[in-house]
Amino acid sequence: MKTEGKSGWLLLLMSLLVMGLSATMSSASFGDQYHRGRRKTMLPDEATSSLGLNRAASSIVLPVHGNVYPIGSYNVTLNIGQPPKPYFLDPDTGSDLTWLQCDAPCVRCTEAPHPFYRPNNDLVVCKDPLCEALHAPGSHKCDNPDQCDYEVEYADGGSSLGVLVRDAFLLNFTNGNQRTIHLALGCGYDQLPGSSYHPIDGVLGLGKGKSSIVSQLSNQGLVRHVIGHCLSGRGGGFFFLGDDLYDSSRIVWTPMSPDYTKHYSPGLAELIVGGKSTGFRNLVMVFDSGSSYTYLNSQAYQFLTSWLKRELTGKPLKEALEDRTLPLCWKGRKPFRNIRDVKTYFKPLALRFASGRKDTTQFELPPEAYLIISSKGNVCLGILNGSEVGLQNSNIIGDISMQDKMVIYDNEKQMIGWGPGNCDKLPKSRSFSFW
Repeated sequence: MKTEGKSGWLLLLMSLLVMGLSATMSSASFGDQYHRGRRKTMLPDEATSSLGLNRAASSIVLPVHGNVYPIGSYNVTLNIGQPPKPYFLDPDTGSDLTWLQCDAPCVRCTEAPHPFYRPNNDLVVCKDPLCEALHAPGSHKCDNPDQCDYEVEYADGGSSLGVLVRDAFLLNFTNGNQRTIHLALGCGYDQLPGSSYHPIDGVLGLGKGKSSIVSQLSNQGLVRHVIGHCLSGRGGGFFFLGDDLYDSSRIVWTPMSPDYTKHYSPGLAELIVGGKSTGFRNLVMVFDSGSSYTYLNSQAYQFLTSWLKRELTGKPLKEALEDRTLPLCWKGRKPFRNIRDVKTYFKPLALRFASGRKDTTQFELPPEAYLIISSKGNVCLGILNGSEVGLQNSNIIGDISMQDKMVIYDNEKQMIGWGPGNCDKLPKSRSFSFW
């Protein structure tokens, strides 16, 4: 989406960064109030032979802070700039661009944990493939070739407007090396907070596109083009970039869908409740770490909530209409302390994916993968109606349903995998001791 009335501020930005104004912008449109939008790009077609020789069996592990509830967000710390300074970023597999709130100077910025990032003068030019990747096909114009402007809009109403720069990232690898790597990121000088706003320095884009951090690292031959995460149900966990932290034979794998290439999607899923099919077999599912909760389209959501209400008939739970933590909550005779107190009242759910002509894989959803205990001591359904937040026919597997699982997005093999994980403990490389 074009944003009007920015020229005066862009001239102010020019005076610091010594750059011109480009009118080319883009917007991200996929997502929900807990989800960051993303851009469609293609993977690099080739890498030089010298980069291929540098591909070490090493990864980058990023410890995570936060939880699904009550914080409602996660962040990782990255050290960026010269000298390096720490920033808290929202890790998002649903978007590509990594950006920081930027004092360039800042036109509109939101509250942040650290002082705003001050950019250097290493601008990404308009004709750079990374810039082109941030724009929709046919919309990339270079009125001024010296800079790359971007605009990213998120479905919760938030947005970031800025320019693409390159700067130093200080990264620790699991083979024991600490390296300073130059990567492209957004210098966001105009931010609008969305409905899911929380104080943050920026966003860590981990999507499939060329501008994502893992794509850039992979293109430099530093890690494989693989992303994973393990979010603990007790809070915290870790993200990782690279492929040497898990035993592939212990992971359940399903192909990424060739029909839904914008996001990490296994394609169509069948909803299973209590071990039985619901008849909903064509749910387009997307794995998204930028979404705290899981979303189903209106028809599937209405079916699920009606089924749950029938299942709870005669049990010592009644709807807690006064609890607005989430749309549907239940209270017991006394406040609940944890999911174990109510687990016997709720049956497991599952999403079944077709992983071949005859094979299927199943993503299990035990009660702790779709319920929370509110601050009022009630149990609430962490699966929400996606149609109410503009998702239309898309459905999201959010953080609540990925807790205590190792979830892996292998962009080289075009596979998504999951398996049980000890998310409270940072992993070690299969080849080297960690740090």
